[in-house]
Amino acid sequence: MGGTREGAIARAVAHFESGAFFEDLKRRIAIPTESQEPSRWADLRRYLDEEIVPWLAPYGYRAEVFDNPDPRGGPFLIASRHEGDDLPTLLTYGHGDVVRAIPEQWREGLEPFTLKKEGERWYGRGSVDNKGQHSVVMAALVQVLEERGAHGFNSKLLIETSEEIGSPGLEEFVAAEHERLAADVFIASDGPRLKPEAADLKLGNRGALAFDLAIDLREGSRHSGHWGGVLEDPGVILSHAIAAIVTKRGKILVPEWLPQNVPQKVTDTLRGYEIDPADPSLVIKQDWGEASLTTPEKMFAWTSFIVLSFLCGRPENPVNGVQPNARARCQIRFTADVDPDVFIPALRRHLDREGFEMVAIEPSGQPVFPAWRTDPDNPWVAWTEASMAKTLGRAPTVVPNSSGGLPSAIFGNHLGCPILWIPHSYSGCRQHGPDEHALEPILKEGLTIMTGVFWDLGETKGPAA
Repeated sequence: MGGTREGAIARAVAHFESGAFFEDLKRRIAIPTESQEPSRWADLRRYLDEEIVPWLAPYGYRAEVFDNPDPRGGPFLIASRHEGDDLPTLLTYGHGDVVRAIPEQWREGLEPFTLKKEGERWYGRGSVDNKGQHSVVMAALVQVLEERGAHGFNSKLLIETSEEIGSPGLEEFVAAEHERLAADVFIASDGPRLKPEAADLKLGNRGALAFDLAIDLREGSRHSGHWGGVLEDPGVILSHAIAAIVTKRGKILVPEWLPQNVPQKVTDTLRGYEIDPADPSLVIKQDWGEASLTTPEKMFAWTSFIVLSFLCGRPENPVNGVQPNARARCQIRFTADVDPDVFIPALRRHLDREGFEMVAIEPSGQPVFPAWRTDPDNPWVAWTEASMAKTLGRAPTVVPNSSGGLPSAIFGNHLGCPILWIPHSYSGCRQHGPDEHALEPILKEGLTIMTGVFWDLGETKGPAA
């Protein structure tokens, strides 16, 4: 084995600047892996069979595609390169599926499945979520391999194809394949940075729980002229029920939903963070939510309640009637400091106390997305932070957990290794919406960061060596 860290990073820069990385990503974007569209399910397997497997093969990876144990989900890929029983093992992860493309909403001149460069922006569905990010990880592994002649560690890659529909089957698959996926550390890339110009190291994610609030008073609507002001209005009642859950400025009124003992190290870590919304249309008002907390504390260390949809009557074609029912889809985002099992029972007690016994709480059909936080004192955290700082010339921002959802708990619980995320996107990337795009400087820097981390892993064997 030979080469140098500097040589590996120079290879990464040359690979990016040559256009080879762009071409790889362009080819992957062109496969329309919309997991929300049943007509695209053949493309989920095609992404793995025809793109990822052959791309990895020349680099000594043994790859296998597995059917999902859950019929609602698409296939999985596990690729591995084993260099020695006495070496540390890295597990990385990505998802090849994307959300619905909604091409009619993209700006003129852009097509969701055609990667297009405009200045520093690379437009395309999946450019950041998540094809661009796992492409960075894969390319970085190759740069180290070509510079050193070997990684100096064992590496495993898991790619799923159903993340955008809640990862059905992922936990069952990881539990069944835990020996095949066993690793000393999990390092992957997903989500946005806090600020475009500063790299992050995230230790987990907030969880998510969705449920419906529903009220059903009678069969059919009644003439609003004859019965308005006489019959109970389900839209009004449900609106007030929601108002009993949060104040008009978004402060949660169900005490059991709130974290009672946020670790001091988490609070200390968040102090001084700045959030860059990267979108001039987004105005963050300090009095929204828990006004005593800073914006970073609200995003990364607190519980949030969101009304995802509210339906009463026929919004697309209203009729003059007192409606019979109303329904709202709601969501709670929460940290590892709160037990999600208490949420629904606590809400039931709260609504009953407030006089809303007639409002039902019904399952949404979506699984609970668990929260996770790797212990900030875990030695792999400091080791990875130091590696990133060596490449960047400055320390990354260590974030206790992302504000959004990631499958951290599935890997942490079943594999027992530290879970670390290094994102290569930014909050203005418009993922899940029209005009999704990656920023070229972040992708390029991300490739150097990951190359440095993987080089150091092969050099030092991790913090325990």
